Amino acid sequence: MSPLEMAAILLAGVAAGTINTVVGSGTLVTFPTLLAFGVPPVTANISNAIGLVPGSVSGAIGYRRELAGQRERVMRLASATLIGATAGALLLLVLPSAAFRAIVPVLVLLGLVLVVLQPRISRAVARRHERLGGLPANGAGWVWPAILGVGVYCGYFGAAQGVLCMAVLGAGVDDTLQRLNGVKNVLAALGNGVAGAVFVIAAFGSIDWLVVALIAVGATIGGQLGASWGRRLPAPALRALIVVVGTIALVRFLFA
Repeated sequence: MSPLEMAAILLAGVAAGTINTVVGSGTLVTFPTLLAFGVPPVTANISNAIGLVPGSVSGAIGYRRELAGQRERVMRLASATLIGATAGALLLLVLPSAAFRAIVPVLVLLGLVLVVLQPRISRAVARRHERLGGLPANGAGWVWPAILGVGVYCGYFGAAQGVLCMAVLGAGVDDTLQRLNGVKNVLAALGNGVAGAVFVIAAFGSIDWLVVALIAVGATIGGQLGASWGRRLPAPALRALIVVVGTIALVRFLFA
């Protein structure tokens, strides 16, 4: 790997760490970057998942003020993420790589659609809160299984998992979106961490440790940037970046 490629992966990690903390679609930046440099899809996905763990932890630490008083809620939802992410990671290892290549374009497209629709989802969530006059503090009954499903998605691929998670939390938990974003960051850190642990144990030979290190360093920096000032960046600009990079990934997959 050339110094230029290493620098590009490092910068992609910074962008992913920032975006994951603010929006939650950083994989749509790092994953296609790795593909562009010839990293095999499954290796890219596994190495990316492990590399993004420090960035998720960094973002969660940056949101520690918003997490105050949410211990019970986080612990309850963390159990769903733990189970789901483990199952998703095992699915990635059990299913043939051909299945991953066939499924990834659909998942990337789903991630792009969710990113584009995020403002509409947020407005719908706000209207739902007003109509219901509040929701249970720990969420509606369907929130736990929905977070379980997000965990499975996180373990298997994870692009736009943050958007999915925020859609579930925003629709089913009565709290401010900033506080829920703090919960999202904790669940993302846990999901990526659990999936990463499964990959290290069961797929050590499929991990590119240089890629892991570059993304980890970049994502850690990005997590702090996202927590400190990234939330003030124009949301349309972030969404546009994600859509452009994700579209490149789709084109590469479909016409490679």
